[in-house]
Amino acid sequence: MHARIATFQHEDTDAVDKMVDEIRGDSESGPPPGLEDAKGFMLLVDRANAKSVGIIFFDSEEALRRGDEVLNNMSPGDESRAKRTSVDFYEVPIQQLN
Repeated sequence: MHARIATFQHEDTDAVDKMVDEIRGDSESGPPPGLEDAKGFMLLVDRANAKSVGIIFFDSEEALRRGDEVLNNMSPGDESRAKRTSVDFYEVPIQQLN
């Protein structure tokens, strides 16, 4: 398993909430085009500092690279007033959620 982790800085707390609402609404119809290989997604938010972290999981490094290309061509919606500040890649040797 591999993960792409992107960090965003928002203008304010309201912008964080708008991004959450936007992603929640968009995800109801399934993954965006080009991200069909994604195995899962998590969004972490730090409202106090107007930051968020998006983590997308992929089965293979090849799928991660394809997903990264698609995601690099996307930008946060205007409503989220966010700037992507970093993107990192990790191997996920252990995954456990209960």
